[in-house]
Amino acid sequence: MSLRLYDTAARAVRDFTPLRAGQVSMYVCGLTVQGPPHIGHIRFAVAFDVLRRWLEHRGNEVTYVRNVTDVDDKILAKAAAAGVPWWAWAYENERAATRAYEVLGTLPPTYEPRATGHVPEMVELIERLIERGHAYDVDGDVYFDVRSFAGYGELTGQKLGDLQPAADTETDERKRDPRDFALWKSAKDGDPATASWPTPWGRGRPGWHLECSAMAEKYLGAEFDVHGGGLDLRFPHHENERAQSQAAGDGFARYWLHNAWVTMGGEKMSKSLGNTALVDEVVRRVRPVELRYYLVAPHYRSTIEFTDAALADAGVAYRRIESFVRKAAERVGPDSGKQEPAPEFAAAMDDDLGTPAAVAHLHEQVRAGNTALADGDDDRVAELLGSVRAGLAVLGLDPLDPQWADAGDRRLVEVTDGLVHLALEQRTAARARKDYAAADTIRDQLGALGVQVEDTPQGTRWELTT
Repeated sequence: MSLRLYDTAARAVRDFTPLRAGQVSMYVCGLTVQGPPHIGHIRFAVAFDVLRRWLEHRGNEVTYVRNVTDVDDKILAKAAAAGVPWWAWAYENERAATRAYEVLGTLPPTYEPRATGHVPEMVELIERLIERGHAYDVDGDVYFDVRSFAGYGELTGQKLGDLQPAADTETDERKRDPRDFALWKSAKDGDPATASWPTPWGRGRPGWHLECSAMAEKYLGAEFDVHGGGLDLRFPHHENERAQSQAAGDGFARYWLHNAWVTMGGEKMSKSLGNTALVDEVVRRVRPVELRYYLVAPHYRSTIEFTDAALADAGVAYRRIESFVRKAAERVGPDSGKQEPAPEFAAAMDDDLGTPAAVAHLHEQVRAGNTALADGDDDRVAELLGSVRAGLAVLGLDPLDPQWADAGDRRLVEVTDGLVHLALEQRTAARARKDYAAADTIRDQLGALGVQVEDTPQGTRWELTT
């Protein structure tokens, strides 16, 4: 395989060689469902969807695991403030996350485990760590002993002596080292009884880092190919995952990939800063496929500054591609041409998923395709259509894919309904001024278009004739 990827652990671009030829295993940290997702949250899903699609295009079978963190301090606090059960709050926001994944056209994961469904695996992992001398119990809280693991800090290139203590100061005095992190948290007064599970150390709930290690091992084994997530997860989350899994005897992830942030006003998009753009809201202003293009076109390791102007520019650029694909498909048929990306596109994608160069080449092909359409060169149109559509499929942006074609149909229905109602309002106004000839003309013109108009006691209604 010629694919090369930037490995955070190596701090370099490396040749990608799967553990098993033709099979790629990926664990990508999903969302903590404390609230509905904004586009900064969801960028990771689009970035790793493109990686998965490219791997599959290259003939690999991909096992893709994306977890759901459905219990943590913020979920409990926000649910309590709203006066609802924590699990109801988590599930409502999990559904919002699923909507966001689906509306942006990401392929469903092979497995999507919830943290709360894997407590037995977490308990077993803690027991292994205690047996190996890497974890200890203090009054029902279990901590990972960072000094016991010589490689702690290697993922992010940090030395233990330079690291600051974790932010859970209320238990610092009970730790062997203030930088030790929680594997298991004992139940506290005021916590919902349903948010704790029985363990050898008493009732409690898992630490965030532990959850992913346990689920990755269950679904992908002790060693797997790719661990991915947002840039903000490198430390402490991924550093701690790596430490506890390797301390337990697992090889864990062979490559670490991280996508950059989406910013607003130069700052990371964050609910706490109030500078967010919820996916549910943004897709009411722009088509979801255009939002996906906006997220895909920059390199996954480049920061995206979110502005309405930039989003509008992305929409214009995508519509240029879309226009060519639809015109060419009408001319030569949608499946004409060899369904394989151009070599230039493939080279860009093999170079650490170089989507900027890949997208730029698609635009070059579209310009050539429009020239071929104007010249009546159908053979060239077919050749370019097949290549462009193949590249767009890898990016999840093919306008003729049912994901987007259906969305276009829904939009067409909305526009049609609006236009018919506008005509009916004009007909009603004509009848009100006793201009029956004009009213009949509007009705006849709608009828000629296949729109049957019926006046009822409840008002005028319409339907398409068969």
